[in-house]
Amino acid sequence: MAVSPPKIEAWPALPYPEWRATSETLHLWTQIVGKIRLATTPWQNHSWHIGLYLTTRGLTTSPMPDGSRTFQIDFDFIDHELIITTSDGDIRHLPLAPQSVADFYAAVMATLGELGIRVSIDQWPNELPSPTRFSEDREHASYDRDAVRRFFQALVQIDRVFKLFRTGFLGKTSPVHFFWGSFDLAVTRFSGRDAPLHPGGVPYLANEVAQEAYSHEVSSAGFWPGAGLDYPAFYSYAYPAPDGFRAAKVRPAEAFFSETLGEFLLPYDAVRSAADPDQALLDFLQSTYEAAADLGKWDRAALDAPLGRVAVPRRLG
Repeated sequence: MAVSPPKIEAWPALPYPEWRATSETLHLWTQIVGKIRLATTPWQNHSWHIGLYLTTRGLTTSPMPDGSRTFQIDFDFIDHELIITTSDGDIRHLPLAPQSVADFYAAVMATLGELGIRVSIDQWPNELPSPTRFSEDREHASYDRDAVRRFFQALVQIDRVFKLFRTGFLGKTSPVHFFWGSFDLAVTRFSGRDAPLHPGGVPYLANEVAQEAYSHEVSSAGFWPGAGLDYPAFYSYAYPAPDGFRAAKVRPAEAFFSETLGEFLLPYDAVRSAADPDQALLDFLQSTYEAAADLGKWDRAALDAPLGRVAVPRRLG
C-alpha cells in the first residue's frame, strides 16, 4: 500500500535563509529542463513557449515535440523524482536528491539520449550573476526534501489564487506559468497597446528576447521564493510604468514600493499570516493592477470583468 506523504499546512513557512542552498540548486535544475523546452518548442509571443506549469505533484514542461512523437519532463516534488515520458510509451525516473548541477545535467542528457531524443542546450544559466556552465557546476548540490515540499505547497496555493485573479480580465492575459530564468511564478495582463522598446540589459538574456517579451504594455505580478531579497515575496510592476505609479496606494497595508527594484512588493509572510490569505493576495493583485491600468489610462470598461465562478457563464451586458 502506498504511504501518503506527511501533511503540510496550506500556506507553509518558507524562511529563505534556511533553504537558500536548495533553492539555488533547484533554480539551476529547472533552467536545464526549461532550456530543453526552449530548444525543442517553436517560439511563442512573449516567450510563453518556455514556461513550466504547476501540476498536482510539481512542475511540468507539458508535451514537447520530438519528430512525430512528443516527450515531457516532470518534477515530482512529492516522491522527489524527475520523470521523463514519451508519447510512444517510454518512461524514466531519476531521483531528486543531493547532487551537483553537473551530475544532474549529465543524468538528464544521458537519459534523453537513451530515449533517442537528440537535443543540445546552451549550458550558460540565464539571468544570474557570475554563472557557471551546467556541466562544470559542482558548487550547487543541495536538496532539502522538506523545504522543496513546502515550496511546492506554497506554489499550489499561489497558482490557484493567480488563476482566479486571471478570470477577472477580458483582454489578453498570459497563462500562469513558472519562468525558470527568474525562478518565479507569474501572470501578466496586457492593455492591448504597443510599448516603447525595452532597454534590455538583463544579465545573460539577449536584449531581443527582453524586447519581444515587453513589446506591449503590461501589468505583471508574480512570486519569488526569496533570491535577491532574502525573504519570499509577491511582486507587481508595470511596463512602461506610468507617471505616479510608485506613489500609488495599494493593498494590503504590508505592501510597499521598492525603489531598488522599481516594483511593488508584498512579503509572503504577510499573506500566510493574514486572516484570509486568499483575499490578502487578491487585494495586492487587484490594487496594483488598478494602479497600473488607471494611471496608464487602460480601457478598463472594455477589459475588466468580475472574477469567474464555477459553472456560471459570464453575464453579457
